[in-house]
Amino acid sequence: MVCASDSDSPWRRISSRKSSWLTRSSRWATGGRTSRSSPSPLAGWAPGSSPPPAAPRPPPPITPLSVIFGDNIPFAPSFAPSPVPPTPPGEPRFPAAPGTPQVNGLTGSLLTNNPNFTNHANGAVASNPFRLDRTQAATSDQAHDYTLEQLAYDNGAADLFPHYTGRGGPGGPGGFYTPALVMGYYDGNTVTALWNYAQHFAMSDDAYSDQYGPSTPGAINLVSGQTNGLVVVKSIDSSGYVSDGRGGATLVSDIAPAGDVCSDSIFNYSTDQVRFTGKNIGDLLAAAGVSWGWFQGGFDLTATNPNGMGGCERSTFSSVTHLPARDYIAHHEPFQYYPSTANPRHARPSSVAAIGTTGDSANHQYDVRDFFAAVKAGAFPAVSFLKASGLQDGHAGYSDPLDEQTFVVQVINFLEQRPEWSGTAVIVLYDDSDGWYDHQMAPVTNASFNARVDRLNGPGVCGIKGTTPQLDGVAGKGPVDGRCGPGTRQPFLVISPWAKGKHVDHTRITQEYVTRFIE
Repeated sequence: MVCASDSDSPWRRISSRKSSWLTRSSRWATGGRTSRSSPSPLAGWAPGSSPPPAAPRPPPPITPLSVIFGDNIPFAPSFAPSPVPPTPPGEPRFPAAPGTPQVNGLTGSLLTNNPNFTNHANGAVASNPFRLDRTQAATSDQAHDYTLEQLAYDNGAADLFPHYTGRGGPGGPGGFYTPALVMGYYDGNTVTALWNYAQHFAMSDDAYSDQYGPSTPGAINLVSGQTNGLVVVKSIDSSGYVSDGRGGATLVSDIAPAGDVCSDSIFNYSTDQVRFTGKNIGDLLAAAGVSWGWFQGGFDLTATNPNGMGGCERSTFSSVTHLPARDYIAHHEPFQYYPSTANPRHARPSSVAAIGTTGDSANHQYDVRDFFAAVKAGAFPAVSFLKASGLQDGHAGYSDPLDEQTFVVQVINFLEQRPEWSGTAVIVLYDDSDGWYDHQMAPVTNASFNARVDRLNGPGVCGIKGTTPQLDGVAGKGPVDGRCGPGTRQPFLVISPWAKGKHVDHTRITQEYVTRFIE
């Protein structure tokens, strides 16, 4: 296990490497090249906006762009007492850099007299937030259903997390074993890499999923901003989607992509499979002749791991969770839901040089190993989405923050050594929060009034009817149900020579802002 105090740790090493970037980036952010007041974590480049005004030495376009899309990581439990954590005796010390800004984290009465502690509806598991140390990195998965997350936020009071989303698990004393675990948080002694990156590059403390619910809706929103237009191909359990109120359906939970050969395993929800109509960002990039790819761990079904596992069953053992984790998880791969961008049989690219190109057998869908091969060969796609294998994607229950950060650091250390780094941007964000407690709820801007699943402001209610906007569905069908949001808060970091150093942005954004930025 890599410790925060290890002198040769890649997590520690990032704090001092390439320090000239930080100085240069800061000067660009404040010296005329970019706007100090820009709402984007990338200095002067607001998602969906025009480039900044011309300057004496205009910056090059941000290309290539790499998006690391992790799984089930909440904001407050990752950056709770930032930037200065407590340092209990016998644990490694995390030194916050001078001038590191504060974030909207857990402070004051939120730590000592939290509404989840004072609300008697939580019963015996009512709890204040409490610190989890590095030995507790492996936790149980919390409930993160579309409805349960709304109930936990309890009309904005955010006081029913132990009751609705808390799930206990082995691994530590006290509340760790009970639903009070949902109130746990880590600090810089465990999420060392993320804290280091946040100190030296840029982050947001106001970034959310587009709607409540788990991984698949988050992934679909990332690439299209639209979870309506669902076509049910196979269904035994209809709980993963709802009527949109206009004769169609909207996704609210995890369902496997129809046609993916790995969707037929029990783990990947073989009884329920769907596809989507409409376009995604991959369609737009291909039409514009821009190279791109989705790179996911385990996608190459021809590979065999050292444990002898291959195909859809390929798995990797974690020394942290002490469990094997499935490498490829079909319902985490958003482009597989669209016939135009799917690679249902996981065909391999015809060559390394073909990675990212349109018209090749792989159809822009690859294994994460292919990303490293393509970049090394000089075939770096202009836009790359990276999804770690299950072991390293961060999802509690089979992954953990230590394994997850190992992947993030591996990618960024690799890219920092490339000649393309001077124009590269890396965005790190997540598909959902896993249901962990976070005190910050975004005001509802996407209303929904489905009687079966919406509960944020009362039975069948998310938002105020006639007042809160309701998002349109596909093909201009008008306002639809099943998209209550924004959902929960997650970390969002921008790591680049062009990012503002030590910058915390407070402008509200969601997952689909990445697509808007790419556009």
